[in-house]
This record gives sequence, C-alpha cells and structure tokens, in this order.
Amino acid sequence: MKMEKTNIKPDRNIINKDINENNHVYGSENIQIELFATPKGVKAVKSPVRVKILSMLREGDLSFDEIVKFSGRAKSTVSSHLKSMSREGIISSRVDPYDARKKIFFIQSEYIGKLQRQQLQEDISAYIQRYISSENDPFEFFRLIFHTIRISLLTQGVDIDPILHEAGLKVGKALYEKVKDPERDNFLGNIANFWETHSLGTVEVKTLEPLTISVQDCFECSGLPYLGRPACAFDSGILESLFSLYNNEKARVKETKCYALGDKYCRFVIE
Repeated sequence: MKMEKTNIKPDRNIINKDINENNHVYGSENIQIELFATPKGVKAVKSPVRVKILSMLREGDLSFDEIVKFSGRAKSTVSSHLKSMSREGIISSRVDPYDARKKIFFIQSEYIGKLQRQQLQEDISAYIQRYISSENDPFEFFRLIFHTIRISLLTQGVDIDPILHEAGLKVGKALYEKVKDPERDNFLGNIANFWETHSLGTVEVKTLEPLTISVQDCFECSGLPYLGRPACAFDSGILESLFSLYNNEKARVKETKCYALGDKYCRFVIE
C-alpha cells in the first residue's frame, strides 16, 4: 500500500513533540524497531537514525535538505540511509516540482507497527474469572480471547496499534451510513446507542467545544494491564472515520484518558 503523496509540509512542532514523547515513554536505553510491509516482504528498521527519519516522513513528504535539517545528521549520513531504505522499498522519491535538481522523499510502504520490549504484569486468570462470572456470556469469551492475544503480543514486543487503527478506520467508514444524521445531537446519540447495543461500552458526551466523549467499560482496553499509554487504537480509528465523514474534513482524535493509563474510563477529544 503506497502512502498518499502530498506537498503539504509536516508540522515541525508535532514532529519534535512526537519524538520527545516517544523518548519519554520508552526511555533512551530501549531499542525501538519499526516494521514496514514492502513488495519484498516485511522490513525491520532498527537504526535510530532511520527510525527518526521515518517518523518525520510519516508526517509528510520532505526534501533531502529538510531531512538533514530536522534530523540533525550530516548530509553523508542521511544520504546513505535514504539510499538503503530506497533499495529496500521502504521509501521512494520524486522530482521536486520547484527544482528539478532536487528530490522529495516519501514513504511508499505500509507501516505495520513497532517492536518494543515491555515488562507487563500478565494475569490471564483474571480474564477467565470475569468470563466465569458472566455466566458463560459468549461476548465475554470473545473479550477474553481478544485481550489474551493482544497481551501476548505486547509481552513479545509487538505493538499492533497501527493495524487496529487502520481496521477502525474501515469499520467507521462502513458504520457511518447506519448512524449518520444531519442533527448533531441525533448523530451523537446514534453513536452512543451503537456502542451500547454492541457491548463496546457506555458513551457519554462530556463537552461540545471541543467535542469530548467518555467511554465506560470500554471493550478494547478495560481488561488490559497498565501500559503507560492509551490503548484504544481501534475505537480512535472508528471515531476518526465517523467525524471526518460527518464534518467533511479530516478529524483528529486524541485519547486523553484510558484504562491502560490507570484511569477509570476512556476519554476522546475530537477536533
């Protein structure tokens, strides 16, 4: 899958913020590995320099000089990494429309996720007890399977949030026809009814400006151990699709509270 090519320049404040947050969460002593699906197979990017370059390119296309400037690396170093990633099919380039002597670089592969070793306190017995107390509710058994698989992947260092987010975007697009309504209150009510009817959680609108909603008993994360970061990538993807379609422009969804952060509910801010 190729990324959409655009001349829109990424927000430098966002780039620096994301990089700083990433360092804060995981710590400088940890090694992060980015995974990309290319026509030649899955490629694992381990080099911190390449990880940094790719994190910038995920925000938007960049020229060689911009990559050098914002990565803080020497031209020869950046050039070497760009050539290697181009050969591997992770990135590609096109001629700068404003200067034929220069190139614009972009990611042409599909971002799968990252590998990051985390020490998680896994307690599968807690999920089993929850299932037993539910009087063998099939839905609770599905929740047990979903959470067990997800925790098992996390303990092996596999972060599947990008995949869950992409799936959520597709679900939201299909769901929109069912919940859409020209009146915003009705639209929000339809979303809340869908969440509750399908046991995804209890949705409550907290504020309208900015639009903030909370989800109690969130299906996606209420049984997860403390991760130190939001974990509702699937729900975020659904909400992003729904409100992007409703507003006829790209919506930005930020999860500010989550069970995986130790909170008692999940909270999403939609802008």
